[in-house]
Amino acid sequence: MQPSLFPAPVPQTFTVSKLTFLIRKLLEENETLQDVWVQGEISNLSRPASGHVYFTLKDANASLRCVMWKTSAVRLNLSLRDGMAVEVHGRVGVYEPQGQYQLYADQIRPVGEGALFQEFLRLKAMLEAEGLFDPERKRPIPEFPKRIGIVTSATGAALRDMLNTLRRRLPLVEVLLAPSPVQGTEAPAALVKAIQWLNSQSPDVIIIARGGGSIEDLWAFNDEQVVRAVAASRAPVISGVGHETDFTLCDFAADLRAPTPTAAAELATQTTLDDLQFQLSALRSRLISSTLDLIAEQKAAVASLLSQLRYFSPERRILSETQRLDELSRRMVSSLIHRIELQSSHVKGLTRRLEALSPLAVLARGYAVVTRKEDGKVVSQVGQVKAGAPIQVRVADGAFDAEVKGG
Repeated sequence: MQPSLFPAPVPQTFTVSKLTFLIRKLLEENETLQDVWVQGEISNLSRPASGHVYFTLKDANASLRCVMWKTSAVRLNLSLRDGMAVEVHGRVGVYEPQGQYQLYADQIRPVGEGALFQEFLRLKAMLEAEGLFDPERKRPIPEFPKRIGIVTSATGAALRDMLNTLRRRLPLVEVLLAPSPVQGTEAPAALVKAIQWLNSQSPDVIIIARGGGSIEDLWAFNDEQVVRAVAASRAPVISGVGHETDFTLCDFAADLRAPTPTAAAELATQTTLDDLQFQLSALRSRLISSTLDLIAEQKAAVASLLSQLRYFSPERRILSETQRLDELSRRMVSSLIHRIELQSSHVKGLTRRLEALSPLAVLARGYAVVTRKEDGKVVSQVGQVKAGAPIQVRVADGAFDAEVKGG
């Protein structure tokens, strides 16, 4: 057989550290794995004194180790417990000391919020296709309204804030309140009824508002009938639902969206800013277009630099060593408890041996110690005493005197 002109390549040999680094680099350069939601059930939940949160996310077929650093855990508005079904957001990385991949979590939400968001998108697409959100439908807010209708809870802080704002900015304005629950199963029908009643009172503008909350808390303002009532209102509607980052379908159907209830009251009592809004809209479009172009050009370079920066960052090393310290602390406590249990067992064994060798144990078996009364010496031979000599006999539960009769 002729020798091959091209010898087979020799497989490369890696150190464990090098191979782990390559695996970690592959995971961290995958954009999908660096921005991922994972659904599962919490188990092995641990909250050490460091403030970090460790747990395992599992389903019927697999499990995933997760860690949430203290900086994210302090912002967690959720009480975690074993067995809870959750959706966890974060990035996938490798804990190099153990060569184990894990999810570094930064957000946790109960299962269900994701489903609600999908329903939100479905309803938004359907209503948008009908034209309910078209900008052409938007009406200007009156420059000097004389009558303002408000739909909100009669007992909420949002109403108090809006009334204070209206009183400060336009004291002569007439306020019509149509109180309604703003969350729960009864809220949608009540909100529709309140909007319809206000329209019968011919207000110049209507504010529909409530304070912030979760997607479940705000869901009444995503109800199809409420959105249609807002779109069908004869009076212009300002939507001030939630906080700045909260969006509901009522925001899209309303003539103007305010970031908060207080801001809604301010927008209802200001002069028109149509020219300025047009300029701001044009500038916003140009800014978004320029920003998107810049992001597209720099995205690949930034992703590469971020990957390198994350690996060499001192913070990453500190967090990794912090996790290792937590594990060593748990192992130390477990080892100490085991050592104490072994020593306790050894002491018990020595105690039992001492008790077996104790003279008192011998006396308890029927033996006695005889001593001479005159000097207290132990009598171990007959020749040590004479007839008539006083002696003392010690048994298990005491001693008594006796006299030698013969010998």
